[in-house]
Formats: sequence, C-alpha cells, structure tokens
Amino acid sequence: MYYQEQRGFTTIVKNLLLINIIVFAGIYLDNSYFMTKTFALWAPSTGLFRAWQPLTYMFMHANFWHIFFNMYTLVIFGMVTERIIGSRKFLIFYLVCGLAAAAVHLGVNALMGSPGYPTVGASGAIYGVLIAYAMLFPESRMMLLFPPVVLKAKWLAAIFIGIELLSGVLGTADGIAHFAHLGGALAGWLLILFWKHQGTLFDRN
Repeated sequence: MYYQEQRGFTTIVKNLLLINIIVFAGIYLDNSYFMTKTFALWAPSTGLFRAWQPLTYMFMHANFWHIFFNMYTLVIFGMVTERIIGSRKFLIFYLVCGLAAAAVHLGVNALMGSPGYPTVGASGAIYGVLIAYAMLFPESRMMLLFPPVVLKAKWLAAIFIGIELLSGVLGTADGIAHFAHLGGALAGWLLILFWKHQGTLFDRN
C-alpha cells in the first residue's frame, strides 16, 4: 500500500459536506416540515415511506450538533480513507453503508414493533467510514476528548461498536438509531473484506 500525504479536502468528502450543509439549511428554513415528511426515513407502517428515503435520509440532520459531529468525523476519517481507496470506491462505500444502515434500522423496528418516528442522519454511513479507517490503520493512535485518553483505532472502533450493540439490545430510549449504526458498520466491514479478498481495495491511480 502506498500513501502520500496530501493537503486540502478530497473530492467526495468535500461534496458530501456541501450537500449535507445545504440540506440542513433547507430543513432549518422549512416551516411546513415538507422535507422531513418527504425525505426522512419513515417506517412503511406509517404510510409515509417512499422508495427514495433510504438514500435521502442520510443527508438530513436533526440539529446543529448532530450534523457537526457527523461531518467532523467524516472529515477526520473519510479523507484519509478516500485517498487510500479512491474517490469512486469511497462514494460507493459511503452510500452502501448508509443504505445498509437504513435496511437494518427498518428491519429491526418492524420486528420490535417500534413507533414510526422519522430517522435522519449520516451516522450509519459514518460508522462504516470509522470501521474502514480502523481496518486500514488499526495501530494508529487517536485522542478522545471525553475522556482525554489515547487509543488505537482498532480499539476505538471496537468500543464504539460495543456501546451501540449494548444500547440497541437494552433498548435505551435516547432517540438514537443504534441498529442503523451497527448496520452501517457491518456493511463497511464486509465491503473492506470483500475488496481486500478481490485485491481491489487500494487506489491504483
């Protein structure tokens, strides 16, 4: 694997940032909640589900901190990953993780009979990106803010997945789609393994 340090935003990360910010501004200005009713992810049982929602929901966010932490994580882990695997593959990777997150979320909610609240956010895709980074750079050291400790990327990813799994199984009523995060992470893990097996993971350009 050959990796050369580069400056500036990568193509896909930059465009994902722009799209998410523009959509967030649109949601903020939408007093009729048209965007939420139309583009958020709704359970089929609500009668509000539309075929495009498993794609569009991942570009929507509930509030400033929601979009801030997702986009911050995308920049930190996504740009390095995009440079390693290439922009085209990174875009495919990001969208597949987001779609898998939606599928798992809808499936689990249907099995559990959960209320039909709308789901928004890029977190499922972001968890996939986190897993990809941890698989590419398992020994790299990351500094957590809370608590301020240093962990290797592989342990950081494992801790986050463990927290999501525990929270999802226990059914904590915190308004977070834990199984969507797990679905995105699982899709990311499988995709990286598949591309490694095929010998096509790294960008050859």
